[in-house]
Amino acid sequence: MLELSGILGVALVSLGMVLTPGPNMMYLVSRSITQGRRAGIVSLGGVAVGFLVYLLLANLGLSVVFTAVPQVYFAIKVLGACYLAYLAWNAVKPGGMSVFAPQSTAHDSARKLFTMGLMTNLLNPKIAVMYLSLIPQFIDLEAGHVLVQGFLLGSIQIAVSVVVNLTIVFAAGAIAVFLSRRPAWLKVQRYVMGAVLGGLAVSLATDTSKPAKAG
Repeated sequence: MLELSGILGVALVSLGMVLTPGPNMMYLVSRSITQGRRAGIVSLGGVAVGFLVYLLLANLGLSVVFTAVPQVYFAIKVLGACYLAYLAWNAVKPGGMSVFAPQSTAHDSARKLFTMGLMTNLLNPKIAVMYLSLIPQFIDLEAGHVLVQGFLLGSIQIAVSVVVNLTIVFAAGAIAVFLSRRPAWLKVQRYVMGAVLGGLAVSLATDTSKPAKAG
């Protein structure tokens, strides 16, 4: 049913997006560093469910809702931009800590870790953009079963993201040790991360595009 070009297209786009520093990566790395791999995996479970929520809503007509009630789309964009700006400030503010810097923090419960992972993903504008704008481009209308294609392509995105993020969770400790021996690199990492997140926040806040109407 799915064309190979569509599968590869979604996989490559998903890989590029998951490797771009963003809220999900920051949250998973910070939890893995401060509480260990198990906490990172539980947090990743919440992130994965967030993907499933967007996948379900997008295929059941989220774009229709956004088109009919543009205020909802605008509100999500504003919340996402504010959240990214908040993360950017935390990265670059005086006395701020790198997500790779070991910290002594209270251990959160599995429920809180899962919930925070879920909310971090639901407020991640990159995911909304992917499901509403990118994945539909790889759907072959002539092949029929559009809904099934949407779920299958979304599942590919989720699989790629979960595998890459799981690798990040397991590698976070080693990266933290490497950077801890190089304080200058930790500072550079903070400012690079802050610049990327700040740029994403500004881009999202100034974006005047509207959700495409469902075809």
